[in-house]
Amino acid sequence: MSLFADLHHRDTPLLLPNAWDHASAAALAAQGFEAVGTTSLGVAAAAGLPDGAGATRDATLSLALALGNGPFLLSVDAEGGFGDDPDEVAEVARELAAAGAVGINLEDGLGSAPRHAAKIAAVKAAVPGLFVNARTDTYWLGDGDESDTYRRLDAYQQAGADGVFVPGLADEQRIVSLVKTLDVPLNILYSPSGPTVTRLGDLGVRRVSLGSLLYRRALGAALETAADVRAGRTPRGAAPAYDEVEALSQSSEVSSW
Repeated sequence: MSLFADLHHRDTPLLLPNAWDHASAAALAAQGFEAVGTTSLGVAAAAGLPDGAGATRDATLSLALALGNGPFLLSVDAEGGFGDDPDEVAEVARELAAAGAVGINLEDGLGSAPRHAAKIAAVKAAVPGLFVNARTDTYWLGDGDESDTYRRLDAYQQAGADGVFVPGLADEQRIVSLVKTLDVPLNILYSPSGPTVTRLGDLGVRRVSLGSLLYRRALGAALETAADVRAGRTPRGAAPAYDEVEALSQSSEVSSW
């Protein structure tokens, strides 16, 4: 079992923060996070591209190249794999692994479950050591149909997924019921209005992702700061010093701050 896979089998859930650039990833690593994911929304928004539309393949690979040698384990959000052809998705996975990624997140976008399963199988055949987190959007984009969720996740498990991800699911009873049907770790997207990380762990969840939350809060803080300055108020909140941020850009070395 790889170190990244092992993080999904400890007493407490793996809390995976999601970065959108080198500085955000390096800052999270400096705070002690062993693993860092990327956020497709953050990557897309930074590039002025739509999220979930397969438009960020180059931006995602570029970010993986920038982060892959960092002092943390890198998992990359690759949307639906940037293509419908399983062989093309497998090639993306090869490139991510070559860049240093140890995990990939693949979402079905409520498309064909057999097609998504084929993508997962192709990735595992091409890069067996890459941790595949298979996401279904039954709650994120659909109506939360439990039978469809179970059917899709079972197909993804059978195809070789190392973990499964159900963003939008927050009901505790449904989480417990789902965990009982799985042979692989369950990943849940953290919601400020949902269960805490500790509670999710009690329910059987083994990985908790922050998704685009950090990026959206950073953007919100920027807007609040600009509004405060315009209104003659002292900006609220904390901000790292210039030299601290600059230090984050020095190759892959990260010092605590």
